[in-house]
Amino acid sequence: MGNADLVARGLKSVWHPCTQMKDHESLPLVPIKRGEGVWLEDFENNRYIDAVSSWWVNLFGHANPRINAAIVEQIEQLEHVILAGFTHEPVVRLSERLIEVTPPGLNKCFYADNGSSAVEAALKMSYHYWKNCGQPAKKNFVNLSNSYHGETLGALALGDVALYKETYHPLLMDVITAPSPDAYHREPGESEESYALRQFAEMEKILAERHEEICAVVVEPLIQCAGGMRMHHPVYHTKLREACDRYHVHLIADEIAVGFGRTGTMFALEQASITPDFMCLSKGLTAGYLPLSVVLTTDKVYDAFYDDYNTLKAFLHSHSYTGNPIGCAVALATLDIFRDDRVIESNRELSACMSESVAHLADHPNVGDIRQCGMTLAIEMVKDKTSKTPFPWQERRGVRVYQHALTRQALLRPLGNVVYFMPPYIITKDQIRHLAQVATEGIEIAVRD
Repeated sequence: MGNADLVARGLKSVWHPCTQMKDHESLPLVPIKRGEGVWLEDFENNRYIDAVSSWWVNLFGHANPRINAAIVEQIEQLEHVILAGFTHEPVVRLSERLIEVTPPGLNKCFYADNGSSAVEAALKMSYHYWKNCGQPAKKNFVNLSNSYHGETLGALALGDVALYKETYHPLLMDVITAPSPDAYHREPGESEESYALRQFAEMEKILAERHEEICAVVVEPLIQCAGGMRMHHPVYHTKLREACDRYHVHLIADEIAVGFGRTGTMFALEQASITPDFMCLSKGLTAGYLPLSVVLTTDKVYDAFYDDYNTLKAFLHSHSYTGNPIGCAVALATLDIFRDDRVIESNRELSACMSESVAHLADHPNVGDIRQCGMTLAIEMVKDKTSKTPFPWQERRGVRVYQHALTRQALLRPLGNVVYFMPPYIITKDQIRHLAQVATEGIEIAVRD
């Protein structure tokens, strides 16, 4: 089978995600036959470095032998069992391990099968908690501008990226939006910390004035990924935790994209030294292998649901594949690799290499910003560097970088005019330098009139 054969068949039957399918009249699909390490390989033996970890999920490379072995071992014992009224060893062990590695006080795990579903569960838990506690008026949520939390209706309502949200606005609940601490918009000479504190003043005002109707604030700690890899200082979350405690409002941390080492620490909120009331995890939880997500919460939240059945306080939320044993086994293998290979420590060298490899772009007239948080690096192309005037979105300059990268053995999928690296942690320094060279070439092509 060749590339063209599979592409032709696929276009007749598959509706691809987050895609204007008409684009594929001129922008061919890339059919992948196999993966190994950082590489993806098509049917004609062309190879591509997976620089975006296949939508930010792959941590330790494709076909990782240790994770493969965990799947084989588990599938020969138990592939799935209902988690209502039954339990199994992988889900118990995984819950114990997650409680050990996440911020202190998160002692209960509720499982789902994707990030959006985890966010939905957390939203329902928060509202239901206040209802069980006799405060049903606390039913509104606060988000940040430019945020993204998924595509199901509750999660989509909490987002603020118009490209994904605006079409469905009539279907969505109203939310209260506070300005993002996104450091890209700070004044010249203003530190990221000072800007975050300045932006927090508006959040403080919202909570002070409306806390009696607010059940939770939902945030993506440190990086607003789908919003263009925009980054902010952790002091914002330190202040937010204090304010949420002061005004009796829950804090929901969506670490679906930023958890498991992406920001330089195991979890982003470690850098703020706080514990949220709910933490949503997915993506890296299974190192890119299988759909699995989890909401971790506190004993205080859990205890508000623990009562006789006829009180109707139970959290009657479920998914068919909740706590799937194979997914849990993969997650356990993932945590083993983090522990045994000292991944967070070794990533520091890779992170430094990423920074050094693109430093030459800092003075480029069409690069408005280079920003980095741990193993996530973003380069924002602009029409004018001084004013940070963006290129019109209709010009799709980032797609030009993507197309060039494919000719140079790299998958660099842009976010608008933002080119970013979020690679698997097994990438080498030479491969990072190659990506930087490819990105540089692609940017030069993309900014030409």
